[in-house]
Amino acid sequence: MPFSLTGRTVFVAGASSGIGAGFARAVHAAGGRAVLGARRVDRCQALAAELGDALAVELDVTDEASVRAAFDAAEARFGVIDGVVCNAGVGTGGRSTEVPEEGLRRVLGTNLLGAMLVAREAGRRLIAGGSRAHQRGRVVLIGSITARQSGTGDAMYAASKAGLAHLGRQLPREWVRQGINVNTLQPGWIATEINADWFAGARGQADIAGLHRRRLLSAEALTPMLLYLLSDACAQVTGATFTIDDGQSL
Repeated sequence: MPFSLTGRTVFVAGASSGIGAGFARAVHAAGGRAVLGARRVDRCQALAAELGDALAVELDVTDEASVRAAFDAAEARFGVIDGVVCNAGVGTGGRSTEVPEEGLRRVLGTNLLGAMLVAREAGRRLIAGGSRAHQRGRVVLIGSITARQSGTGDAMYAASKAGLAHLGRQLPREWVRQGINVNTLQPGWIATEINADWFAGARGQADIAGLHRRRLLSAEALTPMLLYLLSDACAQVTGATFTIDDGQSL
């Protein structure tokens, strides 16, 4: 791994599957201690057992009490959490005229409000921990190239990611004097457990054929940048947005 996380503890929200589980494995491989948070805590527990020096915590990012309890458990095990990956996210699919209100609220609540609740809980604790803690603070928001692209479906998902991108400019401005770095990673289209059936179908295959390189991004392509943003190497990088999409948004 190009960037070491030895001596660091990283809380990954949305770690039960897909990209989040991959992030947790990358943190572990880079020498860091991983805290795995998700509603499907059984999956996190299985992954924590696989990794060894890791902790699974139940986490509903839309519920502030759940977020606070998850951080309490993580700190009881590892002490101050100096890295956070806000990765929990959901989508609805479908045209805006067809998606039920409940689906719209779930997307906005998870993708934007949820990221805010996790990030600010981390910020509060890092600031309370004193200069040594917050000078090492790293918050990474996982966005999407849909934040700056328009399409014909899942408008609330794209809007939530656009809001997340601006949150990635607001929070570092608030915390810049405390030394907490907040950056945003915007991946392109990746095959995950959530969208695998779509991309395997005829319409999904047509979408892939329409990409410049006619392929989906691999989740592993995000690892070097993620580790950089969590490491000591990015001490002077905050408020930045990094797009990794294999040229999909060109």
